[in-house]
Amino acid sequence: MNYINHYPKHLQDQVQLLINEKKLGMYLQKKYPNKHNIKTDKALYSFVMEYKNEYLKKHQISKVLYDGKINDVSKALGTHTFVSRVQGGKLKAKNIIKVAKIFKDAPEEFLQMIVVHELAHFKEKEHNKAFYKFCSYMQKDYHQVEFDMRVYLLHLELKL
Repeated sequence: MNYINHYPKHLQDQVQLLINEKKLGMYLQKKYPNKHNIKTDKALYSFVMEYKNEYLKKHQISKVLYDGKINDVSKALGTHTFVSRVQGGKLKAKNIIKVAKIFKDAPEEFLQMIVVHELAHFKEKEHNKAFYKFCSYMQKDYHQVEFDMRVYLLHLELKL
């Protein structure tokens, strides 16, 4: 239950009941029946750029990819990297977004939530009120999807 241990006890109890009744998978399948078809880094880049172009026009993204090295999902589901370097007399910046490979076969809403989360870091570095407000602006049901995604990770862990 480590993915949801900071949520209220009544929500944890509801998830535990679904686990005990072996209905967690059915709950998730019913709520998120469709997995996305964004399987390549190129397709992921296009997916991210659609959001970026709509919500963060002035920011540039150099690279977007699925990363198999992000395997400790309890700490990170995606990463954003800002690299600045001096090239000649100019300062060049590269922004890179990496998404955990586990989301290649996840429902699209979960992938969208990770992308929205990482893009929000371009505007707000810290996980503060403004950060989550911007996440909710980009994805209206952000908080519910984040919770469900954590339940999904718990489900995947229990299946192993």
